[in-house]
Amino acid sequence: MRRILSMLKLNTLRNQMLLGFLAVMLIILTFVGGITFHSVSTLLKNNAEKHIQQTAIQANGRLESVLEQINSLTTLVSTNDYIQQLLLRDIEGHPATFTERQALPSIINLVQIYTDGIKSVELYNKDGVRLYPLDGSTLRDKVPEDWIEMATRKDGSLVWFGIDPLDSTSLVAIRQISLIDRHFTTGGYLLIRSDRDKFALKDSLSGEGDGETVLLLAPDGQFITSNDDTISQKTAAKLVEESDEQIASIGKQSFIVVKQRSSVTGWTLLILTPVNVITKGISVLRTTIVVSALMGTLLFTLLSFFLSILITRPVFRLIKAMRSTRLGILKPIENVSSTMEIQELNYSYNKMVDNINELIQLVYEKELSRSHTELKALQAQINPHFLFNTLDVLYWSLLDRDEDQLAEYVVAMSDLFRYTITGSSKGGWVKLQDELEHVKRYLLIMKMRFEDRLEWEIEVPSEFSNVELPRLLLQPLVENAVLHGVESKIEPGWIKLTVAGDEEWVTITVEDDGMGMDEEMLRSLVEGLDSGKVSSSKDSGVGIANVHRRLQLFFSRENEQGAAMTIDSQKGQGTRINIKIPVRGDKMP
Repeated sequence: MRRILSMLKLNTLRNQMLLGFLAVMLIILTFVGGITFHSVSTLLKNNAEKHIQQTAIQANGRLESVLEQINSLTTLVSTNDYIQQLLLRDIEGHPATFTERQALPSIINLVQIYTDGIKSVELYNKDGVRLYPLDGSTLRDKVPEDWIEMATRKDGSLVWFGIDPLDSTSLVAIRQISLIDRHFTTGGYLLIRSDRDKFALKDSLSGEGDGETVLLLAPDGQFITSNDDTISQKTAAKLVEESDEQIASIGKQSFIVVKQRSSVTGWTLLILTPVNVITKGISVLRTTIVVSALMGTLLFTLLSFFLSILITRPVFRLIKAMRSTRLGILKPIENVSSTMEIQELNYSYNKMVDNINELIQLVYEKELSRSHTELKALQAQINPHFLFNTLDVLYWSLLDRDEDQLAEYVVAMSDLFRYTITGSSKGGWVKLQDELEHVKRYLLIMKMRFEDRLEWEIEVPSEFSNVELPRLLLQPLVENAVLHGVESKIEPGWIKLTVAGDEEWVTITVEDDGMGMDEEMLRSLVEGLDSGKVSSSKDSGVGIANVHRRLQLFFSRENEQGAAMTIDSQKGQGTRINIKIPVRGDKMP
């Protein structure tokens, strides 16, 4: 074997390096080319699908925007005082007169005035008799009975049904009119006919190429609009049912299927894009990768040949100079060759040695710093215990001197510090009863300062005692009430804390009878909370800002609506702060 290698001159370092470079390069080019082709082709396809999906979302958004506009205008009509009174008298046995019905167009036609594509809006009483227009038809003559029943079950919501049974160019929607003065019972109906072409979505194509199809289907599979008559209603309904399929075959052609369902109407938007349109650039990509790989292989062969010659000649001298590092001594070496490549290697090696020495020194300094940090951490653990022990000694000393009231204040202060300093095992969450105990201790200490000028009242139903909330959430609000409600007054002041709620929400209220705020100051505070730019001055509500920010952080993902904080204040009458949070933890029955 050695003789063969010797004959072929493959046992030289230069040739072995050359063959090794070529073998590695071919493997890498094959692997990278395959990965690149697969990744880029997948990326092109995924980007096209995402683009189509985004197009579907935007088209559905435009559709829902039009529907929401119609919904808002019909809501205004259904809650109009004149129409409400007219339908109420009709139920009470006083049908609308001809003169009263003549006044309806100015109200009902608002929908057609402010919305494009509305063909007609009709008003019916509870029994389905048409009040407008004035031809006496009934609602049951216009739409099926089950449509009326469905609109009634929706309790006043606008319900879209689909194509008008009497006019295939129109879409029908019905809204039940609830009588506000009669406990929201059914008083009548609004029948809206919209132009079907309004929902054609002609501008919704994603632009991926020719042959893209856009379909809009009702929940029963009925076509609302379609730009391709070759696709049957049965085929479209099947595509809607196969919710997990992203690629479907229709005839001899495969399509990428993107679906978007409207939460307003229940209609489904289908966008079908031919697969060959999306993947038409992949063949060009394949050819480009193959040509690039061949050119790269040829170029790399030539470069490797010359590079192997340049490297092997001085490399042994470099190795000999570097053998001293085997002894564990990392020291720079002198240049042993005038060749630029070897000089670069020497420079790189020397730079590496310098960096390693610097890293060794850095690691040493970090270890030393870590040791100091651990010592400080241990000392920080001792300091709170020292404080608590000192307060405990002071407490017993006051008891020995019969200073019971001062001893009680010391206990309250010790508990106050302990609650503030020590952490929570639940990631910052505490029970409401623990938070209220902390508030009481704070008020007790403030009582020592203000004496008879400070009174407070805490009303908390027992079933909310175990509700969890962020730690130190209420004390800043109570402190704010003391500083701005009691301290600013000469006469006595009071603070009231109440808790109320239900199975899902808890509302905590902190109020005082202090000086309060005028409208401008209150508006400035609220705007500062919303923008997160509350001043750090004493009177600007930095404690309130802290509570507001922590409510956002703790409850932003707890509930779809999150938590809320409202502030009510009047100059000279006091301030009230309400916090509404989702129920978290065990709520007693």
